[in-house]
Amino acid sequence: MKKTYLMLHLAVILAGFTGVFGKLITVNELMLTWYRVLLSAIILFFVVKLFKVNSQATRAQKMRIGKTGLLLAIHWIFFYGSIKYANISIGVVCYCLTSFFTAIFEPLINRKKFNIIQLALSLLTLIGISLIFHFDASYQLGILLGVISSAFAALYTIYNEKLVRHYDSKQIIFYQMTASAIGVTLLIPLYYYCFPQQQYIPTGTDMIYLFLLALLCTVGLYVMFAEILKKISAFTVNLTFNLEPIYAIILAFLFFNEGQQVNMSFYVGLGFVTSSVVLQTILSLKKKG
Repeated sequence: MKKTYLMLHLAVILAGFTGVFGKLITVNELMLTWYRVLLSAIILFFVVKLFKVNSQATRAQKMRIGKTGLLLAIHWIFFYGSIKYANISIGVVCYCLTSFFTAIFEPLINRKKFNIIQLALSLLTLIGISLIFHFDASYQLGILLGVISSAFAALYTIYNEKLVRHYDSKQIIFYQMTASAIGVTLLIPLYYYCFPQQQYIPTGTDMIYLFLLALLCTVGLYVMFAEILKKISAFTVNLTFNLEPIYAIILAFLFFNEGQQVNMSFYVGLGFVTSSVVLQTILSLKKKG
């Protein structure tokens, strides 16, 4: 379990770079997601061939896996929208609400009792984010998009937890990225009709960042993510991913000077978020031990 938790925190560090790439890449949130899933699907095609992963899934099962991938694509669209309409710090902190939505959605979807401890720890996260929201009211749209993003992230994790028990993680991500590429492609004409003034064509630098985003923060991250879910619960994974804002915010402060945009309530809120992660990790280790 110690190796699994180490892999989990490595995945969190990789996830921390996701917001940075979202800020650096100049295309809008829909196209950023489209290039990410398309490049990831291409990379995974060769990975599956290289490792000679044989598919044991039926057509109906592949469709089921693909539908789960659409939840991830929707999460990314709203996540990058949050970053572009606010900043990296807002986008990644809103992601912390994933644990709150998981604590609500998982019992309803899996038809089991609500876990009081999970709800209490999620309340700590909710208090922390509420404090963070007070530091600047001008980011309301970015905050709203971030909250919606975290809800879809929770749904993805819950449904993905069931899939990883039956299928190879590399194949799961391949089907999900392929389905996401198709789904987002269908949205491009509508998005262009509604927002024709936004940037749709990436620059040369964008393509480098997009490739790194696909290779490291998508293929590498989500293969690790699927493997971790085989041994650790969806709630614990999502709550531990609340550390992502800490890594991402440090990077944002270093490279984008976002430290000048926050005040004390922001840091106090981060303290609540961090506390919820530490407590859940301690409880999980004791339970497994």
